[in-house]
Amino acid sequence: MDEKQLGVFPLNEALNLARQHGVDLVEISSTATPPVCRLVDFGKYRYEQAKKEKESKKHQHASTVKEVQLSPRIDTHDLGVKIDHAVDFLCEDMKVKVALKFRGREMAHTEFGFQVINQFLAAIVPYGHQDFEPKLIGRNINVMISPLPRNKRAKNPRQTGDSPAPVAAANGQPPVAAKPPQKNKVPVLDAPSSAGFANNPFTKLEVQ
Repeated sequence: MDEKQLGVFPLNEALNLARQHGVDLVEISSTATPPVCRLVDFGKYRYEQAKKEKESKKHQHASTVKEVQLSPRIDTHDLGVKIDHAVDFLCEDMKVKVALKFRGREMAHTEFGFQVINQFLAAIVPYGHQDFEPKLIGRNINVMISPLPRNKRAKNPRQTGDSPAPVAAANGQPPVAAKPPQKNKVPVLDAPSSAGFANNPFTKLEVQ
């Protein structure tokens, strides 16, 4: 009806009133004295309740944070897999925390870590935006990514069947398309060459 309180009625009178208006008598609060009922179209009422629950779950997803861990020496293929995971989370309306950790002498060249972070952020632009600039805290570079609104967000390429965006290597090599993992199969990484990973920025460092 129009949300007005009609007063206290015996059950039979309340049912007759509902029939007169062509609606249903729905109990809203059974614990109240007397119980509180509403004259509504029950089908419409259920639809509105389901819609409210869906909106509530959407907000719960938005507050969920998934973490993706990187390293400054990450292989191009591995970086592509990490990006795929982040895109999946963002397309499910979840936030993504990206953490890149330096180990040992890697702290002497933090610029390589920022290069990896920037590649990652550039790849997820169609799906999310960073909440703040990447920060170096202790041995970690951290950044938080929030999903774009659904009407401004690109569709998940792994759900539409499109090819994932290519990921450029840190050493200027041609971009390599990230391969989505196949179901029931374990991804096999290429064996590293004797010189280490192709995009390893630390291979030319001299250890004294």
